[in-house]
Amino acid sequence: MVDFHQTKDFFHIPDGLTYLCGNSLGPLPRDLPAALTSQLSAEWGEMIIGGWNNAGWMNLSEKIGNRIGRFIGAPKDTTIMGDTLSIKIFQALGAALKLNPKRKIILTDNSNFPSDIYIAQGLTAFLNQGYKVKLVNPEEIINEMNDQVATMLLTEVDYKTGIRHDLVELTTKAKLEGIVTIWDLAHSIGAVPVNVQKADIDFAVGCTYKYLNGGPGSPAFIYTNPKLLTQIQSPITGWLGHANPFQFSLDYEPASTINRLIVGTPPVIGLSVLDFALGIWEGITVEDVHDKSMQLSEKFIDGIKSHCPTIKVISPENPVDRGSHVALEHPEGYAIVKFLIENSVICDFREPDNIRFGIAPLYNDAADIQRAVEVLTMAMEYQPWKYEHYQSRNFVT
Repeated sequence: MVDFHQTKDFFHIPDGLTYLCGNSLGPLPRDLPAALTSQLSAEWGEMIIGGWNNAGWMNLSEKIGNRIGRFIGAPKDTTIMGDTLSIKIFQALGAALKLNPKRKIILTDNSNFPSDIYIAQGLTAFLNQGYKVKLVNPEEIINEMNDQVATMLLTEVDYKTGIRHDLVELTTKAKLEGIVTIWDLAHSIGAVPVNVQKADIDFAVGCTYKYLNGGPGSPAFIYTNPKLLTQIQSPITGWLGHANPFQFSLDYEPASTINRLIVGTPPVIGLSVLDFALGIWEGITVEDVHDKSMQLSEKFIDGIKSHCPTIKVISPENPVDRGSHVALEHPEGYAIVKFLIENSVICDFREPDNIRFGIAPLYNDAADIQRAVEVLTMAMEYQPWKYEHYQSRNFVT
């Protein structure tokens, strides 16, 4: 059994702060600054350019990719790191359309993260070959699958409400219709169990700065079904995706491995930070974390219903149907979030009226839940939206 009291000590949470925003950015691992400083001094400082060979920098994307693969049930050497999530979505979409050249529809839902939709819209406009992004309600996805759909792009856990798509059911249906599947696991990895191999997913992408605590802007990942590795064509053909990058050939020849989805030079510092953060997970499974998350989220929802009945819980009642954040709805959501933050309970806001509380058992416990309910109750009594100060918005919400 995991001792979550012990794992909480692995993180730096400022004194007096209740941090419930791990669905947006995980906190700093306590021992990371000293470890990273030592590593940079020993490798970059002493080896300088020799670090590419002597410190294994050039292989970090593959090494960390295999560590990430453990979280999503991926076979060895099918997950690679680097770049941002937007770039990885662009790669997956471009490759998916090439795999289904006679079809013209990218199917997604209108609750998907806007950036995913923007990437799809931008790619179709750039190609200018009759492709169309079809947006439907989440519950309509399964009935919109047909022989016109080239690829399905979905985020498993809704970034606002926390609602989980049925990944297995939708993937199975898509396969029957000949649709290439792309799953964004940004709010899944490190929060809920996922098995891309068992579900026979074609592509999976995700970020690592939320529940994996890789730090602001830490590198993203992309997984490819091993059956497709030698077939896929990336729309971005960077030098390290070449079969022989240090031959510096003027003609591109893709690597025969997952490396064909590497774009540029490995972000060594970002990957080193992530590598350290992943060490916290040794001996811990996502199933362990998910079980504890469901317990804490149930406690939180019960507290809201008892003490703040005018706030609507919009996350699913059944804990297995939601991710690891709980979403509330109130017309004065922004003012409420600002009040909470000023009283040292950190959560976040999404337009137009969504209040999100991320629950990460590696560092959140029952005391955090109790404090959040207490301060939210105070907010509803104080009614901060009546005051101009709480209507003034920051750029990042």
